[in-house]
Amino acid sequence: MKSIYFDNAATTKVDSRVLEKMLPYLNDEFGNAGSIHSYGQTALGAVDEARKTVAEFFGAKNQEIIFTSGATESNNLAIQGVVDFFLEKNKKMHIITSKIEHPAVLEVFQEMKKRGAEVDFINVDECGVLKIEELKKKIKRNTVLISVMYANNEVGAIQPIKEISELIKNERSRRTKDDLSIYLHTDATQAVNYLPVNVDYLGVDMLTFSGHKIYAPKGIGALYIRAGVKIKPINFGGHQEYGLRAGTNNVPGIVALAKAVEIISIEQKKEIQKLKSIKDKLSKELSGFENFKFNGASEKQLPNILNISFLNAEGESILMLLDMEGIAISTGSACSSGSLEPSHVLTAMGRKPEWAHGSVRVSLGRFNNENEVAPFIKSLKIIIDKLRKMAP
Repeated sequence: MKSIYFDNAATTKVDSRVLEKMLPYLNDEFGNAGSIHSYGQTALGAVDEARKTVAEFFGAKNQEIIFTSGATESNNLAIQGVVDFFLEKNKKMHIITSKIEHPAVLEVFQEMKKRGAEVDFINVDECGVLKIEELKKKIKRNTVLISVMYANNEVGAIQPIKEISELIKNERSRRTKDDLSIYLHTDATQAVNYLPVNVDYLGVDMLTFSGHKIYAPKGIGALYIRAGVKIKPINFGGHQEYGLRAGTNNVPGIVALAKAVEIISIEQKKEIQKLKSIKDKLSKELSGFENFKFNGASEKQLPNILNISFLNAEGESILMLLDMEGIAISTGSACSSGSLEPSHVLTAMGRKPEWAHGSVRVSLGRFNNENEVAPFIKSLKIIIDKLRKMAP
């Protein structure tokens, strides 16, 4: 039985070119980048070269790239770091995010609320796109941070980051030197493969991304922090990463991350065209199903994500039965965690529970091809029919 992996938004296979680049730093070149002997200096040189590559990819300065363990740590450093800075100054502050963020942002915002920050969660429209006018009305004189993901991980909805940066630019022009600073952070974890990420083009002050979503290993990521942003470290114990992230550098992971973004910079256009073709074929085949809905609008979506709801067919059951056929997808429902609550993203988009519980996500990647569409559709149709016959 041939396996089909349609869950690339969860994690990606390490590209063989990335693996080849990192292997020497797991074996022969194993030094600690913090050591002053030749082993350490070789490792440090690799880290410096990787930082340069990543910085160029994002249009940033070398010292604006902070290597982390992944997107969750990067998000925590960005959000907590800003809030902690102003809390230390005994400043009353206001922070804003959207209702469809990844838990790695939403849960940090909830924690910041417990620490005394005022928090607003902005609604999205039926396509999953943030309501920019609502955001505009929520910005206050003491708003210090707006954090909005660049593209949603469940439905692929692309957010208006450039428009948000313009709002912040206008807000800055109204503030005096005695007012608080205001920053824009975006979690670009799902976007790096497919969307423009030049930080000046976007107008962001901080940007998060993760290696295992771009064909590098798990356990490595980075945070772009624009020079001058007021931020405090959230972990302590070393001077690494310009004093903002203590801990021994993950040299093999850092080297791999740089190779991964280098490949994207060369192959992005071709890869997007390929994935659009597969997605279009999937969409056409899925259109033949009864009682289903696409969640999100294709023209406002990443080229690799399809989120579909099936009436009277529970998402977790679809996932498990497909897995038995060797096909990997994911579900937008939180049932796997023991909760009967539907996806917070689909709920924010206005989907009724009976539709949200029947949602699944197909996320394509570099190693997928059009030949996988037919067997997937065949298995999916049999499973949906089976579940609907069993449904009360």
